Amino acid sequence: MRYLPQTDHDRQAMLARIGASSIDDLFADVPEAARLDGPIHDLPMHAGEMAVERHMARLAARNLAAGSAPFFLGAGAYRHHVPASVDHLIQRGEFLTAYTPYQPEIAQGTLQVLFEFQTQVARLLGTDVANASMYDGSTACWEAITMARRVTRRAKALISSGVHPHYVSVAKTMARFTKDRIVHRAPGLTAETDWVELADQIDADTNCVVVQYPDILGRLDDMTSLAAKCAEHKALLIAVVTEPVALGALRSPGEMGADIVVGEGQSIGVGLQFGGPYVGLFACKQKYVRQMPGRLCGETVDADGKRGFVLTLSTREQHIRREKATSNICTNSGLCALAFSIHMTLLGEKGIRQLAAINHEKAIAAAIRLGKIDGVRVVNESFFNEFAIELPIDSRDVVRDLAEQGVLAGVSLSRLYADEPDLSKGLLVAVTETVDDEDIEALAVALEGALA
Repeated sequence: MRYLPQTDHDRQAMLARIGASSIDDLFADVPEAARLDGPIHDLPMHAGEMAVERHMARLAARNLAAGSAPFFLGAGAYRHHVPASVDHLIQRGEFLTAYTPYQPEIAQGTLQVLFEFQTQVARLLGTDVANASMYDGSTACWEAITMARRVTRRAKALISSGVHPHYVSVAKTMARFTKDRIVHRAPGLTAETDWVELADQIDADTNCVVVQYPDILGRLDDMTSLAAKCAEHKALLIAVVTEPVALGALRSPGEMGADIVVGEGQSIGVGLQFGGPYVGLFACKQKYVRQMPGRLCGETVDADGKRGFVLTLSTREQHIRREKATSNICTNSGLCALAFSIHMTLLGEKGIRQLAAINHEKAIAAAIRLGKIDGVRVVNESFFNEFAIELPIDSRDVVRDLAEQGVLAGVSLSRLYADEPDLSKGLLVAVTETVDDEDIEALAVALEGALA
């Protein structure tokens, strides 16, 4: 608080106004174990600017950058090559400084970009319509669940064990305030998804079934029969896509009958960036468009018959809908959506298919090579560019060992499922076009040494 200009009298007046007796009351919802009881240990109270810069530079030098080592991390955030032209274009002043078009008629460039983005997303996900993006994949997933509740007027969501645990965590957190019932369990290290089991659990109280495609273990399945079962019970099928490059090779969720398709668009045009900002994708069938959160840009003509763009649908709380809004989302990562759209434009349909093919071929090569190592079992029978392997020892120890050797081996399932001992030997391995044969061999040799 030392850098804030308020006096003690100011603070007391503010606390009295909101009915709090002390500043500590403002943190009542934070578990006591998570609160600091004093200054952070081993951190000096102050230091000169140059000293801080030197210290931070030394800390940064301890990091192993994604581009400087064989890199096999994935689990919802993927390293792909982003053409230099993407970054060049998004930094143009008219894009970099643009904000939400509250006066759409004078923001034609921004609206046109969003319109093209929507078209690309709808075609990629196989749906009738897509909105102008969300914050990220996890919040888009939750918005889909709440949309299903509005459509069906039911409050139970069945979430596949194969949905990313961070997405599930967001849903459970938000459901505390909406009273939605979330039914979910952790996955097993098996080649099969739980979609057949989910279909049998659908009942009259179910508003939606949420599946991921490919799922958290990289597994693939056909959701056509599950979509039919959902329709039979008047529940919605929500498909989550965390690796959109996969849809350059796979049949889209919309084609298989998904009612709502959401996901994370980071793979296309957006770097890893230490975890954000990313870009949420949200698309659905035409009949549900008025229940869709966020904004929708449309194309029209002006009084002179010239092509123009408008905010066709904007059901946010700060606009005319107010308390009847479908969502309280006020903005989005518009620059990330622009990066996605530019990259997609550069690729084109042929390019995205070629990129997907390269990813899949490299992943197959890696799975074959790792599968030859004694004690290693490749879990998947089908996958795109990410698959799970089971090791004879705790995968966290292996990940740390290989990182010290300069190989970023993958994501330990124990990192995602800390309370699931049965998954402690599982390791997710993601292989994109940025990986070459030497990287795969380096991973295999290092893994052989760690397991010897």
